[in-house]
Amino acid sequence: MATAGKVIKCKAAVAWEPNKPLVIEDIEVAPPQANEVRIKIVATSVCHTDLYQLFECKNKDGFPIILGHEAAGIVESVGPGVTEFQPGDKVIPLSISNCRECRFCKSPKTNQCDRGWATRGYDIMAGPDSRFTCKGKKVLQVMGNGTFSQYTVVDQMAVAKIDPSAPLDKVCLIGCGICTGYGAAVNTAKVEPGSTCAVFGLGAVGLAAVMGCKAAGAKKIFAVDINPEKFEKAKVFGATDFVNPKDYDKPISQVLAEMTNGGVDYSLECVGNVEVMRSALESCVKGWGVSVLVGFTNLHDFAARPIQLIAGRTWKGSHLGGYKVKDGVPELVKAYLDKKLKVDEFITHNMTLDQVNDAIELMKHGKCIRTILSVSPQ
Repeated sequence: MATAGKVIKCKAAVAWEPNKPLVIEDIEVAPPQANEVRIKIVATSVCHTDLYQLFECKNKDGFPIILGHEAAGIVESVGPGVTEFQPGDKVIPLSISNCRECRFCKSPKTNQCDRGWATRGYDIMAGPDSRFTCKGKKVLQVMGNGTFSQYTVVDQMAVAKIDPSAPLDKVCLIGCGICTGYGAAVNTAKVEPGSTCAVFGLGAVGLAAVMGCKAAGAKKIFAVDINPEKFEKAKVFGATDFVNPKDYDKPISQVLAEMTNGGVDYSLECVGNVEVMRSALESCVKGWGVSVLVGFTNLHDFAARPIQLIAGRTWKGSHLGGYKVKDGVPELVKAYLDKKLKVDEFITHNMTLDQVNDAIELMKHGKCIRTILSVSPQ
């Protein structure tokens, strides 16, 4: 392309400081360096993790930053050493790396990777390197991505090539929210046919977890949320029962235990709240109950009584659904194209990049499942 090897000037939404609206700015995006890919972002979505960085993290070293990590786009150019991608490829940038060479990538037990931003940057949700500058200042890229920009540069370890027929304004959701929730059920919890499940939190991740529980053959799926307006949407994804903790004057774990003869077989916490994490664990049946932490947070310690685990429950975590993302994300895209995975049903709003603050407010107040932001024309 004519822009290869040159600095690109484009529009982006910059978070200059915590807890303040994003500002649409003209930024410079440097050419990709060795093993990097420059991507024209066609569509992106607002994920709760973006709100976590903006409103909860509040580490000033993590600003200025360009948020956004649930996206899809087209390769504009590649840096030296890149052989897996070429200009014109449709891709999804990934919030964790998959180098395929480290001991974690070579192990079938995990999708963690020993390389990439996450090995150095959880305190600020970004690595130290960035190809973004604005008004003479370096601007960080959240989780190595930064997709609230018309162009971004991502390490090739954190990019997945997808089917060229995939609609980018739909499949962008697969790179984070859908794979996180769906995979937490099928890969991490390993939900079994005929089992009973409870999903706490009915945002996109929670609804994807409901979908995963159904796909795995769960007999009963309890959808738990304090916003009853979400129950109809949960039914679309396979939920069979609906519980609002505000309707009871006793702990939700006790409510579920009474409904299920002692507790559910599997629970998935999709909120990112340490108190809800404990409730989810205590909602599991003793002996074999499995509870999975799915919602992201890194601000507070979490706790439980030892007897909960001594009695045979398992408490575990899941990151991006346990998928080896370079392979797992394209497979989920194919499942969507084959009509085996719901995606369109997550989309409640469509906006443009300059409406990003409106999209953030919708998510902040629980008024959307996912808002798709149109960033660049294809």
